[in-house]
Amino acid sequence: MVVSSYRVGFLEGEGRSPEERAAFEWCADVFDAERLSLETIASGSMDLDRFDALWWHHDRPLPESGVGNCTEVLSDYLGAGGGLLLTLRALEAVEVLGIDPVPPDVAGETRVEEPIGYLAHALYADHPILSGLGDSIRVHTRGPGGRAAGAWYEAVLPAHGDVLGATVEGEIDHPSRSALCSWRPGDGLVVGAGVALEFAELDDDPFAHAGAALVRNALVTLARGPESFAGMDVEPTGRYGGTSHLSSMRRTLEPDHHRPAYHLAPPANWLNDPNGLVHWDGRYHLFYQYNPAGPFHGSIHWGHASSEDLVTWRDEPVALAPDPDGPDRDGCWSGCIVDDDGTPRAVYTGGRDRRQLPCLATATDDTLRRWEKDPANPVVPESPDDPDILETEDWAAEFRDHCIWLEGDTWYHLIGSGVTDVGGTVLLYESEGDLRDWQYRGPILVGDWPSAGPIWECPEVLFFEEWDLLHVSNMDNVDYFVGEMDIEEGTFHVEDSGRLDYGGFYAPQSLETPDGRTLTWGWLPEARGPAEQWDAGWSGTLSVPRVLDVDADGTLRQRPAREVQSLRGRHVGYEAVPAGPSPTVLDVRGRSLELALEVSLGDAEAFELGVLESPDGNERTAVRWEGVDVVLDRRQSAGADGRTGATTDPIRMPVADEDPLSLHVFVDGSVVEVFANERRCLTGRVYPGPESTGASIRGIEGEATVERIDAWELSDGFDWESG
Repeated sequence: MVVSSYRVGFLEGEGRSPEERAAFEWCADVFDAERLSLETIASGSMDLDRFDALWWHHDRPLPESGVGNCTEVLSDYLGAGGGLLLTLRALEAVEVLGIDPVPPDVAGETRVEEPIGYLAHALYADHPILSGLGDSIRVHTRGPGGRAAGAWYEAVLPAHGDVLGATVEGEIDHPSRSALCSWRPGDGLVVGAGVALEFAELDDDPFAHAGAALVRNALVTLARGPESFAGMDVEPTGRYGGTSHLSSMRRTLEPDHHRPAYHLAPPANWLNDPNGLVHWDGRYHLFYQYNPAGPFHGSIHWGHASSEDLVTWRDEPVALAPDPDGPDRDGCWSGCIVDDDGTPRAVYTGGRDRRQLPCLATATDDTLRRWEKDPANPVVPESPDDPDILETEDWAAEFRDHCIWLEGDTWYHLIGSGVTDVGGTVLLYESEGDLRDWQYRGPILVGDWPSAGPIWECPEVLFFEEWDLLHVSNMDNVDYFVGEMDIEEGTFHVEDSGRLDYGGFYAPQSLETPDGRTLTWGWLPEARGPAEQWDAGWSGTLSVPRVLDVDADGTLRQRPAREVQSLRGRHVGYEAVPAGPSPTVLDVRGRSLELALEVSLGDAEAFELGVLESPDGNERTAVRWEGVDVVLDRRQSAGADGRTGATTDPIRMPVADEDPLSLHVFVDGSVVEVFANERRCLTGRVYPGPESTGASIRGIEGEATVERIDAWELSDGFDWESG
């Protein structure tokens, strides 16, 4: 019995499988459905405008011929506002039908051991195709047993589409299996649902009814057209998004109390390493590793934000995306931007198969929004033979990340790597006036000590008046070395070393401001589990900009950039405050705070600054000075029930016997960033409840003295008008 008046054309190739027959029978019971052969479509004899939507449900490999003959007719239909649903292996047809040049890279049959279905993206949790399928973003649409046909994006992403969701199997999320997608060709709509749909066993499989409901919703959505998206916070655009789309994504996630307000986070989805930091044409540009498919590390692009003042950021469109036919098919990874005689050029790592090699791109305008990749890519065709570069399960040679500078007419280029059975290393290349022809010099430093780590990522050398600073990310921490970069020898001579940050801070990159300061940002990874990150819809943020310098005696200095002060709002100040065993509650509340303290320990064993405290005191994060160490104590930071699945281990930072101690603490959503005596930094992530906004001080086993406290409530750091 037909329950919908919408007319659906059910596409068929040669022959019909039992599953395809069952799907049509179901469709005819629900809609005014008519079988429609691909041959008929190709002939142009059928007026497709008589159908409100088309559906191709296909559980076999695509026909070797005939599909492409439908491209022109279907393109006209979609361009005029028609709708098309592609399910199971029909999703593979997006390329041959001219919908998207990048088809799914995984297709075939898999054995079904657990109920499987769709893992909806948090941004699209209110999408009309999910209507009536429950409150969860995890919808099982096929029960266990037998084998199932399907197609999905895994190593690649659609070039022109939106990823609406991934895959769930039993209790296990598979965020990298992007199986639910949509496109907006012309005025039309296309939806692809590549897994977990079965109509042949509809009566015997309780999960399959959820799958049928999803298909029904999809066909109704396609029949109604774009008006179906009315009321959605973020409308799928059929592209990665311009600034207005990115602003909509950011606004949708803004209510999340764990989202930073002034630390730069992605508008949604995934962020890791900062890349290509540059001041260009009056604006600061910050690029970052970005995955538009969701909050997980995969299919890395270059996200982009810009600012005039270092604190008010504007989301920019994606700058670099993997080329399905290029050496960066599997990711556009970390790199830098240089000024090549007035032309901005990016050197980044492209990954394909088991090779990662340097690639070059050139900006085509001063907004740095549009880039052209060099046809000669990769510009370094292979990794060196000496030393013995580390091979791993993922890569034939661990060889990535770039730092480039110009001296005279010579470009110098550092690449991070590792030496087999030894440790991390930084490799030096040079080029005479050209960023395409690189000559290998050798390693400038090799980590041949136990704590060096097997691979050094994101190397960067910075030049100060009397000292040079080299830092590397060793898979766990960021190590720095103070010394001299001897470019003639091709060696970095180390005089001192240490850690740039003792907490969750990684892969920093720097730029020089017009007034000569060196500013650096680092990635602050999440401390909660993958499922919690997916549910939140975002992952990762960057530190506040830090001024780096090295004193004449070789001491590293770090302090927050003065521009952050422009975010200051309400202020409270205290002088000569005794801090005893009973907490002193500070007259400042919020999740976006800056606190500057000068503390003497006195006869106390420790001093403690509590932030993000709940009214009942059961939830709090403590910055505790124990004399020789500063500790970020997170054991009470997520409540007694550990509801966020977050890591709550304390983090320690040595400060020797420095007394008094200055502490400069930035609190922002789930970020706590600590500067001690403008020398050392300690950063951590915490996930307290929404009511935890208080702050206090106290001494432990004695009385400490706070010579001075200044506390500010800070404003938002995003340019909401830019969209």
